[in-house]
Amino acid sequence: MINLNSDLAEGAGHDEEILASIDSANVCCGVHAGSISETIRIARRCAALGVELGAHPGYDDRANYGRVETRIGLDDYEALVSAQVAALAAVAPIAYIKAHGALYHRAQGDPDAAAALARIAARHGVGLVGQPGFGILAAAANAGVPGYREGYADRAYLADGSLKPRSQPGAVLSPAEAVEQAIRLARSGDFDTICLHGDSPGSETVAEAVRAGLAKAGLTTGHLRR
Repeated sequence: MINLNSDLAEGAGHDEEILASIDSANVCCGVHAGSISETIRIARRCAALGVELGAHPGYDDRANYGRVETRIGLDDYEALVSAQVAALAAVAPIAYIKAHGALYHRAQGDPDAAAALARIAARHGVGLVGQPGFGILAAAANAGVPGYREGYADRAYLADGSLKPRSQPGAVLSPAEAVEQAIRLARSGDFDTICLHGDSPGSETVAEAVRAGLAKAGLTTGHLRR
């Protein structure tokens, strides 16, 4: 079984369509994008539809959509994430934390930042989503919290397993390429969840195609926390 997740409540405008195709929603906490009202609405829609809810905290940097490293201190980093996760958890029960953008990438390469994420996850009794071979999953293991191995259907990879920067040609895959990559990742046995970015143009079409492609390939999907 594989899990399909997507980043929602970021103001992209097609969350409802994506919700029909995914198992888990990484809900923006109203800081790097979206709004608190949108966060609440999508969290409640997840509960109504049976879509698993994950917290998607990011840097307080709307101008750059949370995708540029802000270099805040570690104490501020932990406090920023902690406040966002607690705010979402006050709306509805969460199952995991998946950091957003530059905040995610910092933790992947910075053991102290990854440990901060793990402490927050432990306080809430939830797991962490991260890429295999990088810092978030290592911190989850050290803290004794669940670590969910994430792959990406709609993004190209570099040789070291990191994502190809969006500034480079071919970084975002076509729907057909995304379906092919999702099936390959699911069949590998190396991943627990596959991400579909909710803010890319046509992402609702990609989500629908990937869901259908996995089903056609005989691959079932479900929640991360079972």
